[in-house]
Amino acid sequence: MSAGKLIDTLDKMNRLHGMLLALCEKKTDIIKRNDMDGLDQLLKDEQKYTAAIQTLEAERVREAEKVTGKAEATIADCIEAAKGTEKERLTELQASLLDRLEQLKEWNDLNQKLIYQSLQFISMSMSMLHPQPAQATYTHPAKNGGQPSKRSMFDSQV
Repeated sequence: MSAGKLIDTLDKMNRLHGMLLALCEKKTDIIKRNDMDGLDQLLKDEQKYTAAIQTLEAERVREAEKVTGKAEATIADCIEAAKGTEKERLTELQASLLDRLEQLKEWNDLNQKLIYQSLQFISMSMSMLHPQPAQATYTHPAKNGGQPSKRSMFDSQV
C-alpha cells in the first residue's frame, strides 16, 4: 500500500509542531514581559494547534495501519514497510518530528521554570506585605478583649 497519505499527514503534523514551537518561543518573551493578556491569547492559540495536532495524530494512526496492516503501527513500522522514495521521506519526517518535539520539550521546560520563578517572587512579595505572626498557636478571640486580630490590607496569600 502507498504511504502518500501518511506522508502528507506527517508533513502537516511537522508544520503544526513548527508553529507550536514558534508560539513557545514567543511565550518565553511574553512571560519575561509579564504580559498577562498576551499570555492568555497565546494559550488560546496553543490550544487550537494542539487540537489540530490531535486530529492529525488520529489520522496518522489510521494511515499507518493501512500502510503496515498492524494496529497501533509506529512511524518506524511504516518506514520498514515502505519502499524507495517513500521510505526516505518517512525517515526525514520522523527525524524532523523528533527534533521538533525535543525542542518543544526544552522550551516548555524553560517556560515552566520562568513561571515557577514568577510565582516564587509573588509569594515572597505577599509574605513581605503580610508577614506571618510570631505566635503560631491559636488564641481565643476572648483573650484579645473580643477584638479581632489586626490584619494587613492584603488578607490573602498565594
